[in-house]
Amino acid sequence: MKRRIFEAEHEAFRETVRTFLAKEVLPHYAQWEKDGIVSRQAWLAAGRQGLLGTAVPQEYGGGGNPDFRYAAVLAEEFTRAGTPGLALGLHNDIIGPYLTSLATEEQKRRWLPGFCSGETVTAIAMTEPGAGSDLQGIRTTAEDRGDHWVLSGSKTFISNGILADLVIVVARTTPEGGAHGLSLLVVERGAEGFERGRNLDKIGQKAQDTAELFFHDVRVPKENLLGELNGAFVHLMTNLAQERLAIAMAGIAAAEHLLEITTAYVKEREAFGRPLSTLQHIRFEIAEMATECAVTRTFVDRCIIDHTRGELDHVHASMAKWWATELQKRVADRCLQLHGGYGYMSEYPVARAFTDGRIQTIYGGTTEIMKEIIGRSLLS
Repeated sequence: MKRRIFEAEHEAFRETVRTFLAKEVLPHYAQWEKDGIVSRQAWLAAGRQGLLGTAVPQEYGGGGNPDFRYAAVLAEEFTRAGTPGLALGLHNDIIGPYLTSLATEEQKRRWLPGFCSGETVTAIAMTEPGAGSDLQGIRTTAEDRGDHWVLSGSKTFISNGILADLVIVVARTTPEGGAHGLSLLVVERGAEGFERGRNLDKIGQKAQDTAELFFHDVRVPKENLLGELNGAFVHLMTNLAQERLAIAMAGIAAAEHLLEITTAYVKEREAFGRPLSTLQHIRFEIAEMATECAVTRTFVDRCIIDHTRGELDHVHASMAKWWATELQKRVADRCLQLHGGYGYMSEYPVARAFTDGRIQTIYGGTTEIMKEIIGRSLLS
């Protein structure tokens, strides 16, 4: 089924992304996986190529184009290349909107040029050892000291945690406020008392640094409050639809790519003297996955168009995130099985996709949380 959401300029951008991947990412990716972190040179190269801050206004060094279809192209090409370690989607699609929509003019001029050039790598610190999706459980506190905040607490599972030069921290600024007593504070590299813990050892996405962060009475200037005081809950909810759509875009792209390489594999691989593709069971497996991918692709593309028009709501974003990532998980498992023993070898893309993609149903809100959001919208 031919896709109809992209124009000529999007396809030209796709070629730019593919060239960047071939030159700046793929030759180095195996080493980044061994190191557990991406080279900062790759971030600078992405900035030079115009892949960072595509939606940021030009006056701050960005591309000045809010068309979310460019983000879709980036997500699809990085997923097909099997290179999630260079987390441009996190930087552009998840953190970028906080800076462009909430930052003051002074903050924009201070932070956005580096954001777009790759000199400033970003992260958002929400999850804590005892609090994930439940914002009311956040214990990191920020005490008002007049001209500054004193930030204390810890965060974990923070993507870009080691590399990040600018971290948006969710902290409790009103102790009795529950989820509505939280604010967003920006902590910059070098702040006294700000420490990074381990670069966490994950089962997949080895090149993407994920860290523990510790804040020991960190002095945060008042001018580093992002958005409204005690407004973090609303700010987070506002941006979650785009975050979940971004994850869904990667999910369906991964499933499609896995189906593509597995279809080619079963045509070539022989068992009992004939190609696997001649076996009815194999054909049924491929047929089922192809159909599920086609249906999911249609829905996700519709969500992309709706979001580009400013019409995507959090319920449909949750549907896309749940369905596409669970499909990705199922397809990865079935495709690995169809590869047999070779599917268990790390040198095969299907093996890496199996482990790299497992986080998709967890971060950005688990599948269970997505179902709860959808169910509440229908039954409340």
